[in-house]
Amino acid sequence: MKKRALFIGGTGTISTAIVRRLVNELDWEVWVLNRGNRAQVLPEGVKQVIADINDEQAVLEKLGDERFDCVCEFIGFTVSQVERDYRLFKGKTKQYIYISSASAYHKPAAGYVITEGTTLANPYWQYSRDKIECEEFLMKKYREEGFPVTIVRPSHTYDERNIPLGVHGKNGFWQVIKRMMEGRPVIIQGDGSSLWTLTWNSDFAIGYTGLMANRHAIGEAFQITSDETLSWDQIYATIADALGVELKAYHVSTDFLAAAGDKYGYDFTGSLKGDKSVSVVFDNSKLKRVVPDMSTNVRFDMGVRIALDYVLAHPEECQQEDPEFDGWCDRVIAALEKAKAEI
Repeated sequence: MKKRALFIGGTGTISTAIVRRLVNELDWEVWVLNRGNRAQVLPEGVKQVIADINDEQAVLEKLGDERFDCVCEFIGFTVSQVERDYRLFKGKTKQYIYISSASAYHKPAAGYVITEGTTLANPYWQYSRDKIECEEFLMKKYREEGFPVTIVRPSHTYDERNIPLGVHGKNGFWQVIKRMMEGRPVIIQGDGSSLWTLTWNSDFAIGYTGLMANRHAIGEAFQITSDETLSWDQIYATIADALGVELKAYHVSTDFLAAAGDKYGYDFTGSLKGDKSVSVVFDNSKLKRVVPDMSTNVRFDMGVRIALDYVLAHPEECQQEDPEFDGWCDRVIAALEKAKAEI
């Protein structure tokens, strides 16, 4: 009999790769509960339940008495949402896997090598603090009632529709790529030497699916990341190499970016000080003990070429221009150049 999984979400950067692996390679029966957006990315055979997860009564009516080996939560960002899941799925699943975030780890980092035992604390980013609160609620339910939770902490995971960057505007990555292609300077936080880890979504899926229906994962937290570590300068240089252009890096301190971005609604305090400006190297030995198949198969230089090929071939889907951010970058650079000249 096939194992059964229910995904809450199921069509995002991470979850799409996991659903495809389960259906195409591991022969699971997969259900996806969401509002019906992006159904075209789901492989044939997936059972789609169209509902708003926040409408508990509607979800109960659509699922009835169905039972699952795993319920996989990908869009739970606040404790009220995981409390809802607890009410909906207690006694109906053998495992509840919650996607948290590696940004929940202590900032500033006490040490740059991160393990699952690293303290959770992030004074700079509410998103991360909410994830910590969700983890604490779920682990309390595990300790007190045996609720079968597994915590998964991704770091920066990407796919063919995303180019990983440190500094970008509200419309995403494209404006930075466009600046590179036009031979214009692009802003990199700090001096570009801090270390970062990028994970291709199909590599992430190897680790995640290995935790599913795995009794050694119950009541535990796991980080799932690539073993490849790059500096931010190396990340941007790899993107420029893939584009066949010269990288014109313009380094700006994180504190300056946070202050300069506030009035435009750019949350660089959270996304940079609370995450991407901090060097992190992940020790994935705990995951590999439980999931021996876990490996990094797509290096960043490979993944970014796949992504750029897709992005350049799908302008309507992926090339969303951002003139406001473009102008902001020019003003930041001009202001710093003026300050240098006046000293």
